Amino acid sequence: MNNNLAPTYKKLFGGYWVLWYSISNTYSVVESSFKNLLDYYLQSETIDSFKANLQPRANAETLLETIDNYLNDCNKTPTPTLNNHTVFDASNRCILKHYIIKGKSIRVNFDSELVLKTIHPALAHLSTELSNNIHTTFDIYLKNESLLLFKDEQLISCVPKRDYHLMQGKFIMQLLCTIHDNEEEDWVSTFHGSTLTDSISSVLFVGESGKGKSTLCALLTANGFDLLADDVSPMLSKNSCIYHNPSAISIKEGAFNLLEPIINTFSDLPIIKFNKTKGPLKYIACTNPKKNFYPCKAIVLVNYKSNADTKLESVSIKTLLETLIPDSWLSPNPLHAKQFLEWLESLDIFKLTYSDTKSVTNAVSKLFKQLNKNL
Repeated sequence: MNNNLAPTYKKLFGGYWVLWYSISNTYSVVESSFKNLLDYYLQSETIDSFKANLQPRANAETLLETIDNYLNDCNKTPTPTLNNHTVFDASNRCILKHYIIKGKSIRVNFDSELVLKTIHPALAHLSTELSNNIHTTFDIYLKNESLLLFKDEQLISCVPKRDYHLMQGKFIMQLLCTIHDNEEEDWVSTFHGSTLTDSISSVLFVGESGKGKSTLCALLTANGFDLLADDVSPMLSKNSCIYHNPSAISIKEGAFNLLEPIINTFSDLPIIKFNKTKGPLKYIACTNPKKNFYPCKAIVLVNYKSNADTKLESVSIKTLLETLIPDSWLSPNPLHAKQFLEWLESLDIFKLTYSDTKSVTNAVSKLFKQLNKNL
């Protein structure tokens, strides 16, 4: 058989296997029964010998089609989208913002108020007066219904206007490289999730939009925890730690009434209206953590549910990765893929259901104490 289609790495988590395919940089979660069938297929010398030993043989054609479709899907080569011949156009520098982040002066130029709203509100607390001592300059503007991102006048990203979140992610990646003195190839991942620390270790909180992830993090920062990263949590290869992302916490309108009596000056924060999907937003700036990075000891899948009792329970790797993978960036470097799987294996994985603010704070506090016992 064509073993070029075989997964590059395989790791068992309970009753599930996580397989990584290097050609597509795809992670697949399968049950042990399917993994065994896949191994048998890949080890068979011919299709006929594979079918001959299947029981019952009547299902052979169906199984063969299933495996072929699966392997083809997992081995699709990504289509490059960046047009490196796009010429930088300085005439789009209509709005200029200047930020001081970890001692570095960063200038970002925008072509319109609409594009400004994709980046600035999360960094507004770091804005300052203009300076001539600029470390890095970014330019973001619209051209032919595409969003372009330049770093020091070199094209970094070009995405359709409707996929603005991809540009946001790329900008944050490049911003993190700048403030932490790294290159993009030094990172294992930027996870779509928020990370909190107790100054000893950290916990990554993930969840689908609207499940209360950012609201929970805002509550916990008001109760003694530090925000290490909101929405984009970067992990560096050299130490497998989550690093500080200085962006503010974005809060949707549905949580305004909950947070107003808990967080000082929340009512004074400006309301940002970006698009109908997001609705009105407020951004909560947090104090910097004591260190730039902390080891992550657990991932928590957040699920706010009205009138629910607070419950912290273990979940499968399948449930976690179905939420974590789709909106995260994961390095295609085989070394990093191996590192990511080994990191996952070292973590505790939970699902947190909550509605009451006091009990959920107690639950997270107990979780940190439990995790720190092993340090």
